[in-house]
Amino acid sequence: MKIERAKHFRGRFTLPGDKSISHRAAILGAMAEGRTRVRVGGASPTVTCTCPSHAGAKAPAPSEQIKVEKAKGADAYTVFEAYEKAGKLDKKTVVVRGKVVKVSKGIMGKNWVHLRDGSGDPGKGTNNLVVTTQDVPKVGDVVTAKGTLYKDKDFGAGYLYKVVVEEATVKQ
Repeated sequence: MKIERAKHFRGRFTLPGDKSISHRAAILGAMAEGRTRVRVGGASPTVTCTCPSHAGAKAPAPSEQIKVEKAKGADAYTVFEAYEKAGKLDKKTVVVRGKVVKVSKGIMGKNWVHLRDGSGDPGKGTNNLVVTTQDVPKVGDVVTAKGTLYKDKDFGAGYLYKVVVEEATVKQ
């Protein structure tokens, strides 16, 4: 039997009750987009589940209305336009202004910042843009990110992004 790596997965998974697996599920869930629910037993995995919030990771309530004015200039795009024009913008500099809704610090030597500006479709995932940076904005900040856009970027281990902005500077 040959088992090949999946590019990504979605759905409900039931794994055996194992502390090590519970820790990994909590950590991966903290980095994932959307909602992750991990049922854990015991104190140790439960503490792991609370770590992201202590580190500042938050996401807006689904009912929160976000409306951020588009950045100015020739390389300026809305979050939705970054997805819509990804083929043309691949490996090009872009500037996007948005509200920080999630920050995951120090993963693969980068900080992973999720931006939303009110554009795009939540059902299609075109309303949230992931930006990698060495800067550390706070959740709730309205920032301008300038970096290189990559289309269909595969970081391995199932982390595939339709659009990601890499090596960005993030300023308020």
